[in-house]
Amino acid sequence: QTKTGIALLYDEVSENAYDIRLKLTKEVLTIQKQDVVCVSGSDHSANHRTVTLRRQPVGGLGLSIKGGAEHKVPVVISKIFKDQAAEQTGMLFIGDAIIQVNGINVENATHEEVVHLLRNAGDEVTITVQYLREAPSFLKLPLGSPGPSSDHSSGTSSPLFDSGLHLNGNSTNTAPSSPSSPIANEPKYEKRWLDALSVPLSMARISRYKTGTDKLRSNAFEVLALDGVSTGILQFYTAQESADWLRAMSTNISDLTLQNMKMANKCCSPSDQVIHMGWVNERLEGTDSSQLYKFKFLALKGSSFYIFSTPPVSTLDWVRAEKIYNLCEVLFKIHKLWLADDCWLQANLYLGIHQDFDLEDQRPYCFSVMVGHGKSHYFNVELGSELAVWEKSFQRAIFLEVQRTGSKTYMCSWQGDTLCFTVDFALGFTCFDSKTKNVLWRFKFSQLKGSSDDGKTRVKLLFQNLDTKQIETKELEFQDLTAVLHCIHSFIAAKVASVDPVFIDSQSIARKYMYSN
Repeated sequence: QTKTGIALLYDEVSENAYDIRLKLTKEVLTIQKQDVVCVSGSDHSANHRTVTLRRQPVGGLGLSIKGGAEHKVPVVISKIFKDQAAEQTGMLFIGDAIIQVNGINVENATHEEVVHLLRNAGDEVTITVQYLREAPSFLKLPLGSPGPSSDHSSGTSSPLFDSGLHLNGNSTNTAPSSPSSPIANEPKYEKRWLDALSVPLSMARISRYKTGTDKLRSNAFEVLALDGVSTGILQFYTAQESADWLRAMSTNISDLTLQNMKMANKCCSPSDQVIHMGWVNERLEGTDSSQLYKFKFLALKGSSFYIFSTPPVSTLDWVRAEKIYNLCEVLFKIHKLWLADDCWLQANLYLGIHQDFDLEDQRPYCFSVMVGHGKSHYFNVELGSELAVWEKSFQRAIFLEVQRTGSKTYMCSWQGDTLCFTVDFALGFTCFDSKTKNVLWRFKFSQLKGSSDDGKTRVKLLFQNLDTKQIETKELEFQDLTAVLHCIHSFIAAKVASVDPVFIDSQSIARKYMYSN
């Protein structure tokens, strides 16, 4: 199914926006711009059209103009009146820039100069025009067909308001002139939407933020293709339109990602399947403590969590990852949701409390992945639905990896002895001597009643003895304590999920919000 609609393309350099038409299919987003095309007859110059208008006693030239050099835009035809001189030629269109009037070049003329020239050009006026494909939106040119002839333009002209040239001007001819009708063999022209840019959506990414900042664009976003080609900033007339288009494009990108995953999984063993992948923004701390964001492509595949700067396209690309972490040793955490149904936020808005939110980050839909040695990665996605998918995918990938691995053993020490600590999906926790392999103690997952650590290398695990009901404290020292704690968390969560899957679903923060939303 194809979705179409009118939007604006915003140019950050000139700060102008102009009308475009969007065409969205399952695989491609096409940007179309209006242009005048020759549909029949020999077209001497496709770009420039020269038209002779005969001024009529009633209705004059039958057009209005806007713009001028003082606004850094050419003078353009802003209205064409039905059944009057300009329309009868069949060769003039709203949006045509006037280049010459009776042989005089007016490309750099002011609005007033062009009005004066046209009003005093006599009964026959020859104008050369060229369609202005990127007419700034401040000119507010209608996209439609000629309007009714009753126009109440004032005699005073202004570059951003229509100057009516359906007024008679200085006409010397009192007899009604013959209409400016097209001659049989003259070329015929039509205004059409033409494809200007096509952006493939496979592995494309969307950004609603001004590059690298926390500044959210108002009702606007850009789409970037895998090869870096950008649509430019697409601006919408309402927040609803912007949200609809954002959702539609995100859905198509997600569907294509799913197809890519299925293709990739055909070449992978059952234990090395891609669970989920997609674009996110990663927050990078700048040297001056400013927050910079960079696009990153994440993937959950087999036993690993991958971070890429560009998506893996071939099998060989998987070794190019910037970072690879074992899924048992990472911890996924949702940071913040700003949603319409957030009671706290709604109450504040209702009470008119517009305090500056003193939050570590101005972006909604954030999550972090905590990894070994106390480090973590902080990410942000564009939509709440994406956050829910990442949360569920991380859970699934971690649980699968725990069940596949079955157990993980870490070297540790206590009071000078080198020990081994095993987390086992079936047995729970076991500690044994690394040399003699003698088991020192063993407890089930259900016996773990608490833990505390020094944030560096030492951890105290509190177990309940099943016979005495007393709490036994076991103290151990690890090289990478964070990885071990994450592993314990992963195994316990996977154990709970295997016994009570509904419980895990009930813990999903993002999905709770998604359903209530």
